[in-house]
Amino acid sequence: MNLLIITLIAGAGLFIGGRWALQRRKTEALMAAPLPAEHRKILRSRVPIYNALPHELRKRLDGLINRFLAEKKFYGAQGFEITDEVRVVIAAQACLLIVNKENRWFKTLHTIHVYPAVFTSRMARVEGNVMMEHRPVRSGESWARGPVILSWDQAAYGAFAAHDGHNVVMHEFAHQLDNETGVTDGSPLLDKDQSASRWAHVFQDAYARLRADLEAGRANILDPYGATNPAEFFAVATEVFFERPRELREEEPALYGELSAYYQLDPAEWF
Repeated sequence: MNLLIITLIAGAGLFIGGRWALQRRKTEALMAAPLPAEHRKILRSRVPIYNALPHELRKRLDGLINRFLAEKKFYGAQGFEITDEVRVVIAAQACLLIVNKENRWFKTLHTIHVYPAVFTSRMARVEGNVMMEHRPVRSGESWARGPVILSWDQAAYGAFAAHDGHNVVMHEFAHQLDNETGVTDGSPLLDKDQSASRWAHVFQDAYARLRADLEAGRANILDPYGATNPAEFFAVATEVFFERPRELREEEPALYGELSAYYQLDPAEWF
């Protein structure tokens, strides 16, 4: 290998290393910076769960919100105006999922598209030899490796109604975490101290109970939409874990335990 090639390789390595170090310092600065007072005011009035967080978690969430707002782009659909309120309310709910998971970040997500209200999504399916098209009404969508699409009316209501077990932002961002393995199937990337076999066993049991309850007309703390498939079950369970944690812990203790270990949080103790 001649001297020129060695020099070029060394130069490229220094350039990449320098960019990495610069990005790391920028991230650390965002994480350490206090949340602007106007952003904190929005959260205290529009996102009640923010007020319930223990001090250290709230401080870390502030840093994650700073980073999210700096790195992710928001776009308004159908002429919808993206304001600081829209950005902060959505960012807070998304970052709450990773507030205690230092090794997690929405790395492949770059854009969030926000509609003013529920929207339609074009879907096609084959029935016999005929291609059928339909447009279901959506309050949110999560695409593999991004983007996330949300309706603002549902995102805002989900943030404010913090104890009804329904939160479209948490639901769609749970799908983003689920897809870290490359497949959105209800089995997210677990930490080293979690057992994949136990996760599968607990989730399969709870999923089967939800489906059985639906068939029998019995009540279940989890929304019926969670019975659609394992991916939707994980997203629905995440909503309830953060918004109705005590009820979930009582009715599905094993499921609550797995989610608590995954998110490294115990929201039942916040309220």
